[in-house]
Amino acid sequence: MKIALPDHEYKYVTENSQECDSETAFVLTTQNEKYLQSAKDNGAHSIIKVEDIADVFGVNDIKIIGITGTNGKTTTASALYSFLLDLGYKVAMQGTRGLFINDEVIEGKTLTTPSVLNTYKHIYQAREMGCDFFIMEVSSHAIVQKRIEGLNFELKILTNITQDHLDYHKTLEEYIHVKNSFFQDEGKKLINKDEEKAKFNFRNAYTYGIENPATYKLMAYSLNEGSSGIIQHFQEIVPFTASLHGFFNLYNLMAAISAAHLLTGKKLEEIADVVDNFAGVSGRMEQVCELPNVIVDFAHTPDGMAQVLNALKEKELIVVFGAGGDRDRSKRPLMGRVASNLAKKIIVTTDNPRFEEPEAIVEDILSGIEDRSNVTVELNRKKAIEMALDMQEEDEVVVILGKGDENYQIIYDQKLPFDDREVVRELLNI
Repeated sequence: MKIALPDHEYKYVTENSQECDSETAFVLTTQNEKYLQSAKDNGAHSIIKVEDIADVFGVNDIKIIGITGTNGKTTTASALYSFLLDLGYKVAMQGTRGLFINDEVIEGKTLTTPSVLNTYKHIYQAREMGCDFFIMEVSSHAIVQKRIEGLNFELKILTNITQDHLDYHKTLEEYIHVKNSFFQDEGKKLINKDEEKAKFNFRNAYTYGIENPATYKLMAYSLNEGSSGIIQHFQEIVPFTASLHGFFNLYNLMAAISAAHLLTGKKLEEIADVVDNFAGVSGRMEQVCELPNVIVDFAHTPDGMAQVLNALKEKELIVVFGAGGDRDRSKRPLMGRVASNLAKKIIVTTDNPRFEEPEAIVEDILSGIEDRSNVTVELNRKKAIEMALDMQEEDEVVVILGKGDENYQIIYDQKLPFDDREVVRELLNI
């Protein structure tokens, strides 16, 4: 990807050594330094460090908020984006769902955290559109690969730390270390006080929590017809209501409300007033149909599944789920165990098998389920969803997990059109 920079000695910049020429400077990052010689061989105009072009992209002229954690990044980012817009600010958001600027979709879905230069480009676009804030999800891969180098964060937020991406990080200890490494500087940070695995630099640290004392403490809450709560911040005590369901979403809302307060300095009451305007994120606890009751969620980790299913624990659940191929195998039996503990009926199916055999993935999941009397295996995901709808009785809820608002299924190296929500609508003729 070449980015045009008019009024400079070089006309373009790129991270890709193959795109270098006499008019194009090579932006050297930790990710691409092994291609430095290739850039020179291709006649790069010059070699520049990413931090040396920060001013060109306006990186230091906007308040950057980085959000990391195993679960909740997307919902927290989206809620904060919504709150700031409703409070009258101009805001950009970059993450799994793409790039949004001032309530417009600028780019579709992408990596949770794109490459360094892509992020710089997005910040430049946000600055051009007058944004005050740039909210970005920060993945553990991005922290290790330094895809956030050169960025000065106004605020860093931790949602939680549970098991994920062990195919990459190898051990849970290393994954925890990577997440916590994001919070070791002296910059402003907002930490989930109820996350026992969080280790951070206490300087300029603020906290939010439900179980433990925190800078922003949820004193009371209700989960009837959405959610509501009362936040205490020192002497301020403020109520809020929201349409989001589930105990875990209280944490996401608390993080976003606390962040908005820290970033804007507005009264907590003023921020609480806009919370109910946030309708949630597509594919996250999304009710596709009310009668019969069908819910789709992105949960693809043991903790994520537990949070969603516990949020619906008053109901009898039929759960349809699988696990991604070529990814952390150790979480699969744990996902099976969660489903067996919380669901009345289970249908194990494919997710994105990639280059793994679906049967092998299913066997990993089944190894975590002792009593399989209520378990059905159907590798065809559409048939699995149809089976769940056919067996559903009046008071039961079908919960389809793992893909959320993804509109494809990855089999080998092919992305095939597939959207759980559209499949449900098609099968129910709605």
